[in-house]
Formats: sequence, structure tokens, C-alpha cells
Amino acid sequence: MAEQMNVIDALEARAKRREERRDFFKTVGGAAMFAGGAAVAVGGGFTALQAQTAPSEPDVLNFALNLEYLEAQFYYYASYGQGLPSSILGGTGTPGAVIATNAGAVPFQDAAIRAYAREIADDERAHVEFLRGALTSSAVAQPSIDISATSSSAFSVAARAAGLIGANATFNPYADDNSFLLGAFIFEDVGVTAYKGASSALINNKTFLEAAAGILAAEAYHAAIVRTTLYARGVTATSLIDATEAISNARDSLDGASDIDQGVRPIADATGVSNSNIVPTDTNGITFSRTPQQVLNVVYLNRASVTLGGFFPAGVNGNIRASAAN
Repeated sequence: MAEQMNVIDALEARAKRREERRDFFKTVGGAAMFAGGAAVAVGGGFTALQAQTAPSEPDVLNFALNLEYLEAQFYYYASYGQGLPSSILGGTGTPGAVIATNAGAVPFQDAAIRAYAREIADDERAHVEFLRGALTSSAVAQPSIDISATSSSAFSVAARAAGLIGANATFNPYADDNSFLLGAFIFEDVGVTAYKGASSALINNKTFLEAAAGILAAEAYHAAIVRTTLYARGVTATSLIDATEAISNARDSLDGASDIDQGVRPIADATGVSNSNIVPTDTNGITFSRTPQQVLNVVYLNRASVTLGGFFPAGVNGNIRASAAN
């Protein structure tokens, strides 16, 4: 009887968790929760993208390059106090500057986290250079990117919607070790799901597929480092684990009706035993995917069909630019 009750309790806990995720969006105020007046819906934008039923593989790699610019700039500022060299930022489309007000090297107290940050920063720069080399003259330029630490920055808008900060407060991912880890957590899972979605559905060329698979593996290792460190620190500072759940719920409210995102809070299995949740997977132990449009919902911080906003104030460069209408 006790074992049966454990199973029932575990299933009820999972059902409650799904319901909380779906209610999250309503709680924070509908489709404008992330927009903050900055993201502008573009009529017909997503319809136009849907008409392009099969984006070319260079289009997909350029979409990935936009994300690599964002990740690399964040990690470079957090690790070294400066951005990427201008020599690897040019290309087609509209070039943009990095908005990095109050961004700078994190005063790390934990030497291991500092080492992780620098390794990831170097990897992300290498991804930028690799994709640019693969795309040659068709590589897109870095668009405008917001990685600031101000009350109106993309980081603060995201943290505010997740309930981590108050109405006029600032989330500063450069302030300390824990803040850096939460800022990194916003990006890393999105990168993994983006590459998995692209490599499984949009890339057929063997050379491009191998490249995407290699970067996917690196991004997965990065995400695992961030998730593992947050979980380990959260064992004694449970607010960190709660924060990952809040960020996860916020992302999940943006990318459609399915409940796919996960924080690092332990999940009870069918016997009622709670294990860690370092790897966000489905019941088959497989990491989930996002379409490029769903990825843009998250980085634009908007669940509507838009072509700019959030971490990309002027949108991304390339032919894949519009988010989905969720």
C-alpha cells in the first residue's frame, strides 16, 4: 500500500507541475509579459516565414551563428571584461553593436566557476569563427545584442517575468557567481534545443550535419556544467533551484503549448524517489527540441510572432527572423 501511495503521489506531483507551467503565463500577465513595449509584432511576419517551408542549410547555420554571437559576447564579457574582436563580427545583413552597459568581468569567488566560464567563452568564440568559416562570404554580421545589466535590459526583463526581481529592480548576471550561473542558465538549454531541432529536421548535408552535431555536443556539455553547478550549490541554497524552475517556467510559457522545459529541481520517479535533474529529458531519456521559431520566441522574450526584441533589439540577421505565434 505504501508503495502504491508513493506512485500516486509522484504522478500527482508531475501533473501539478505541468499545470503550474501552463498557468505561469497567465499569472504574469499575458502576451506582453516580456515585451515591455520594446518588441513590436510584425503583421504577416510568421506567415512569410511559413511560406519558406524548407530553409536552406546556410540559412540554418546563419541562424545558429546569431545565437553564437549572443552566447559568445555574454561569456566573453563575464570572463574577460570585454567583447569579441571586431574582426570576427562583420558579414551580410545589418551589423549591430553590443549593448553592454554595466557588463564586465564577474568577480568570481569560486575558481572552478571562473574556469568553467572561460572555457565556455573560448568555445563559443570558436563556434563563431567555425560557422563564419563554413559560411564564408554568406556569413551574417553580428546583429545588435543586449547583454546589459540595467533595469530595462533583456536580462532584467526576463528575470522580472520569472519573478526573480521586483518591478524596478535590475538583474545583474555579472554581479557574482550565482547570478552568472543563472544568466548562463537562460541561454544554455536554449542553445542545446536549438541545435537538436535544426540537426534533426533541417540539415541533410553530411558535412553541415556533422558540424551541427559537434556544436550540439559542446553546447550540451556547457549546459551540463551550468546545470550541475546550480544543482550542487542549490543543495544548500535552495533559492537557486527555485530560480531555475522560475526561469524554466518562463521559457516554457513562450515557446508553445507543450511542456518541455525543465529546471534542476529533483523529480520523483515512479517509486517516489527524488533524483537530480541535471539532464532535461523526456520519458525516453531524450533531450527535447525547439524549432528556430520557438528559439526566437525565447530570445526575443515574446510569445507572439515578432521579428525583434529581448536580447536582439533589432532582430537577428539572415532569412530566419520571425518567432512563432503561440
